[in-house]
Amino acid sequence: MTSVSPAYKFISQAKLPTRFGEFTIHGFVETNSDQEHVALSYGQWDEDSVVPIRIHSECLTGDALFSTRCDCGFQLERALENIVKHGCGVLLYLRQEGRGIGLLNKIKAYNLQDQGFDTVEANQHLGFDADLRDYGICKLMLEKLNVKQVQLMTNNPKKLAALESMGINVASRLPIDHGVTNDNKHYLMTKTSKLGHTFDPDKLK
Repeated sequence: MTSVSPAYKFISQAKLPTRFGEFTIHGFVETNSDQEHVALSYGQWDEDSVVPIRIHSECLTGDALFSTRCDCGFQLERALENIVKHGCGVLLYLRQEGRGIGLLNKIKAYNLQDQGFDTVEANQHLGFDADLRDYGICKLMLEKLNVKQVQLMTNNPKKLAALESMGINVASRLPIDHGVTNDNKHYLMTKTSKLGHTFDPDKLK
C-alpha cells in the first residue's frame, strides 16, 4: 500500500498567495496514471526540524463546495491556519476523492447514505473497500521538500503508520478534530467506530 515507486515525479513549483498567507505550490505526478498531486509549503526549516504537515485527500464537495456532510473543508482550513501560525509547514494534497473511489462514485455513495447506509457500508455496497487511498507519493514529496521529521495533523492512524513505514519520523500527532456539524456527526462517529479514527468524543455528543 505504501511502497515507493519511480512512477512518481516532481514537475514544477510556483508562488501561491492565499488568504492564509503566501505558500509555494509544488506539482507532482504519478506517471503510470497521470494522476496529479500537489504540496503546499510555507516558511523555512532545516533537515533536523520537526515540520508540521497534513496529508489531505481531495474532497471537492467539502474543500470547494463547502459541504457540511463531512469535515474535510474544515480540516483543510484549520491545517493551513496551523501551518501559518507555526511559521512553517507542509500540506500534501492528494487527488484521492472519496477515500479513493472517485467523485462520481462518491456521489453514488452519498445517495446510498441518504437512504440510510453509513459511509463504510455505502462504499462496500458499491463494490469498494472502505478506504482505497495510497500514500506512497508522500515520501517523494517530503524528500523533495527536505522534510525528515514531522508533526502530523491527523485523526487517522493509518496515515501515521504509512509515513513511518516509509522511513518518515512522526515525532508527534496533532489532532485536527474540527468542523463538527449536525450533518456530519454520524459520519464522524462511523469513521471513529469502523475506520479507527481518533476524535474527541465530547465533540460528537
